Amino acid sequence: MATDLRSFLESRTRPVELLALGEPTHGEPAFPRLRNEAVKVLAELGFRSIAVESDRVAALAVDTYVRGAGGTIDDVLADGFTHGLGACAATRELVEWMRTYNGSVPPAERLAFHGFDAPLEMTHAVGPGPYLRHLCDYLVNHLGTEPLPAGVDDLERLLGDDTRWSDPAALMEAAKSIGRSEAAGTLRILTDDLLTALYAHAPRLVAASTRDDWRCARLHGTTALGLLRYHAVAADPAPAADRTSRLLAVRDALMAENLLDIRTTEQGRGPTLVFANNRHLQRHPSQWRLADMDLEWSSAGSIVSALLGDRYAVVLGSLGASVALKLDAPAEDTYEGRIGAATGQGPLFAAAPLAALVEGARVRTDVTPEQGYFPLDAETVSHCDAVWHVERFSPAAAALAARILELPDVAEMRAGPDLGAPELGWDDRFFFAGPDRHRPFATIVAHDIPGFDDRSRLDRAGVFRLNIEAGRDEFRRLFGYGPEQFAEHRDTIDFTAMDVIVPHPAYAVQGWVSVSNPGPGTWAEVERLLAYAHRRSTQRKRRP
Repeated sequence: MATDLRSFLESRTRPVELLALGEPTHGEPAFPRLRNEAVKVLAELGFRSIAVESDRVAALAVDTYVRGAGGTIDDVLADGFTHGLGACAATRELVEWMRTYNGSVPPAERLAFHGFDAPLEMTHAVGPGPYLRHLCDYLVNHLGTEPLPAGVDDLERLLGDDTRWSDPAALMEAAKSIGRSEAAGTLRILTDDLLTALYAHAPRLVAASTRDDWRCARLHGTTALGLLRYHAVAADPAPAADRTSRLLAVRDALMAENLLDIRTTEQGRGPTLVFANNRHLQRHPSQWRLADMDLEWSSAGSIVSALLGDRYAVVLGSLGASVALKLDAPAEDTYEGRIGAATGQGPLFAAAPLAALVEGARVRTDVTPEQGYFPLDAETVSHCDAVWHVERFSPAAAALAARILELPDVAEMRAGPDLGAPELGWDDRFFFAGPDRHRPFATIVAHDIPGFDDRSRLDRAGVFRLNIEAGRDEFRRLFGYGPEQFAEHRDTIDFTAMDVIVPHPAYAVQGWVSVSNPGPGTWAEVERLLAYAHRRSTQRKRRP
């Protein structure tokens, strides 16, 4: 990933200010983990900020924390993220890494954390009350009430009960929304007047507080205004498809405004990485078949791209099989199938070679709405700068698994959330002789476990490792020393070598051997060892 990102950025004719990294679904944990690795690489290349698909106001607490202040990590994860992102293990890892990194560099080089979404969910939208109150309190505390616009004393009456705004029924049925009521219209005017006062008295306000305080007040005001716009569309009595498309358009317009404002804030410090769903970051209009509605709207990426030009670069995500989504491997003639077969060249596929790779491919049709995965298509591929493909279990590894399953009475277990397996090991395969699944005779893994089993560098594109329980005698025959002597030889072994049989990096002392990407150089010996391990396992099972 590191080399690919560097090469991609170096190939640009103009420096990138905003690098968009998209994921095709929020349900596959591999994408946020790869995002974390990208952040580390990009920090070395001068990037100084990241923006994620979470509420911008809430993210202020995260930024405070990663810069060394704030409360506990648990509080930040609970209060600083929306859309369930705080519960993601990769989110915790990112926040903790950023705080540690920032503690090791000068203040000017510290990484900033931003959200660029509005406080909106699919099922409901909050009201403008908390944001308007923050703005009003800031103005009153530093200016008093005299410079404030007329009607500010009536704010609470106009807002009413906050639950009226967040009622889920308001997004389902226009007649139940208060977004076009007389009070809502007055609030929009009042919010605009308050923001004008904020700017008109900026010198006095900044002198009495700080620039950051002023910017925070402005952000609360612009968020309130955006919410009022959104609620106004929610009250639109237009046909369902038109109304829903407009709601999606307002949200992405708010995202685009936030991204452009973030770039203004970060100007001069370095580029920004933005991470979100492909549909928000792509250059072309977003489309979605939802229930019986055909929805279309301008994505945030299409808006930002139109305004920033080639200073905006977009790398969209693609996914093969996923145990987390219960998504099977794609057909070979689909976009994902073509890319997956070439993952040894990735995981980033730049636009020009990508076009040749997927020529004549078709859109995959094995995806259900519940999986939340949007397959690649011709328009998506033609409008991006690159695709980063996640293949949790490559086609070559799947072919090897199929060959192992041809052995008599073999059962396979796939690690995943249903088995309580650690997230890093999802999609790894374990092979047992017969119904006893207590002890496998072989495994196929494609993921490092940091600090425990990471010497094979399985994070490289297209790399997987076959592990075989060879036993003590075979181990000694292969390497000339027994498993008990492995520690003496560990540092002389190249565990990253391909198509070479070596001791298992973590389980050699139990007589296990391994080979990364077995091929012509080892296949005959691999087949013999698999048959031997299978036979030993079967005999062990039959003992009284």
